[in-house]
Amino acid sequence: MPPRLWHLRGNTPWPIPPGGGIIGILNTTPDSFSDGGRYTSLDQALAQAHHLAHSGAHIIDIGGESTRPGSSEISINEELQRVIPTIRAVRAALPHQLISVDTRHAPVAQAALQAGAHIINDITGLSNPAMRAVCAASTCGIILMHMQGTPATMQHNPQYHNVTAEVRQFFETRIHQAEQAGISPRRICLDPGIGFGKTTRHNLTLIAQLEATRVRNLPILMALSRKRFLGEIFHNPALAKSSPLPTIALSLIAANHGADLHRVHDPAPLREALRHHT
Repeated sequence: MPPRLWHLRGNTPWPIPPGGGIIGILNTTPDSFSDGGRYTSLDQALAQAHHLAHSGAHIIDIGGESTRPGSSEISINEELQRVIPTIRAVRAALPHQLISVDTRHAPVAQAALQAGAHIINDITGLSNPAMRAVCAASTCGIILMHMQGTPATMQHNPQYHNVTAEVRQFFETRIHQAEQAGISPRRICLDPGIGFGKTTRHNLTLIAQLEATRVRNLPILMALSRKRFLGEIFHNPALAKSSPLPTIALSLIAANHGADLHRVHDPAPLREALRHHT
């Protein structure tokens, strides 16, 4: 079976690597759930970018705003100050590295593209017309994520009648909106938003029924790394942060059910596991 293609900046079709693509997480935030404050200086962030690239990350996802459960928005200026110098530095130091920006704000997305990002990772699923306009004016890749509520409220008793069907319907609606804005669906990667307005049961259902959420044969991203629900599954809340094994185990299960890409903090062990898995 030929590799699934994802069209990134410049309308360049990127064949997703055999076994799955890996997106390495680079948080320049002081308050992210698992690594807040570790990469807030430019030197720290650049060193981590080199580590992620050498560990097997095909894409580095740079974010400046925590979207952990209960988090609040920060100002646009603060987010810009956190991510744009990092994107520029990574682009200069690793000129062939694919870069994604994790943002829900159109001005940050616009500045990130100007600084050299190839992909916009929007946790709000292009809900803002301004974000759709920024994407339509570019040829960037797009990660379109499902979330119920906002980061501040999303874990306050999330409810679904049929979580798999509702996530798929969300994707269909947002892809149609993107097309209406002039965005080609071939630029879109789908993220069911594990942990974003979902209980552990919802998360496990989505992983088990992942292929049923796929729309138009678009690639699907799983972002399971160090998520709180992993601690619940393994009856050890600290394990998800202290060991990559819970992330690897659930990522391999997700790969069996159709995941094409995996967004993780620790690329090396997952890449090795995926290599043996295939």
